[in-house]
Amino acid sequence: MKINKIKTHELEKCYAVCPLVYQGKEHLLAAAEKVNKCLLFDLGGNLEETVWEGPGGTMTMVQVPGSDGEFLASQKFYSPNDSKEAEIVLASPRGKDDWAVKTLAALPFVHRFDILESGGIKYLIACTLKSGHEYKDDWSSPGKIWVGELPDDLSAVDKDHPLCLTVLKDGLLKNHGYCRVEDEEGVWAAVAADNGIFKVVPPAGKGGEWAVETLSEDAASDVAFADLDGDGQAEMLVMTPFHGDVIKIYKKTDSMYTCVKTFEEPYEFAHGIWGTEIDKKGVIIVGHRKGKRNLLACMYDGKDYVMEVLDEDVGPANVRCYDKGRKTGLISTNREINEIAFYEIESI
Repeated sequence: MKINKIKTHELEKCYAVCPLVYQGKEHLLAAAEKVNKCLLFDLGGNLEETVWEGPGGTMTMVQVPGSDGEFLASQKFYSPNDSKEAEIVLASPRGKDDWAVKTLAALPFVHRFDILESGGIKYLIACTLKSGHEYKDDWSSPGKIWVGELPDDLSAVDKDHPLCLTVLKDGLLKNHGYCRVEDEEGVWAAVAADNGIFKVVPPAGKGGEWAVETLSEDAASDVAFADLDGDGQAEMLVMTPFHGDVIKIYKKTDSMYTCVKTFEEPYEFAHGIWGTEIDKKGVIIVGHRKGKRNLLACMYDGKDYVMEVLDEDVGPANVRCYDKGRKTGLISTNREINEIAFYEIESI
């Protein structure tokens, strides 16, 4: 793969990334895991605005569909041992470097969330890593999947009048992984925990029921999908166990997924992950935060699934590809060296 690192910015403990359409242009957001900033960039990696200086603790950001720059974000999730005060907020632009931020829902230990649209209704799905915490590394209270309708008008929603969320599924130990999927069946979410990997489907219409299916009973920390071998069916790349060092490839058989490849090399603290298509070929970008701390691309070479190193000793926390016309852009929050990095992929 031919790739160039075109621009970098320093942000201590940088973590979350998100695309944002604002003022008619595509942008990218990057925010910190610890108490630090959220920054707005153009697709070339040029800094445009500072959204907030703190409080940070941002695991996830998602644009409000159809809005001009409004997005939801998690704040105050500083680590699995320091996230009792975590919440979901709404950030709204008022002018350059001037963004209003208000609480939509206090949700302790919220790690991943998303907005899924189905039947003309916006739904919020939020995944909590765990549900309680009394001491360091306390996992005695498993996490949950929370769901609820997201109103079109959020002006009346605030800390005193929060979003209404209900528990869809509980008992999820180390409920860490989340992947949004859009395929011929519509939009759905893959949620990964020690208990397994689950397909979560929003209601087809107002008043309908959510559906939860088991894709695999294997433990997983993160997952992503791409048709790597070109057979028309997306494979599932799985990082396992929680913050672990094993990467596997799964193929779908009926409604379940079966492991067909386990990489021999350990990828310590496997974390960053994004499935995409480049030059009409499926690729999954992955990263790991300990050991060699490399940024890699998982591909199929015609005979086997392989890993190609894209950048070395950077420690990616999250990665995301985006379209730049003739080239594919890649943003990586290289948390372990406090670097937000922008790359261009020319070809594979």
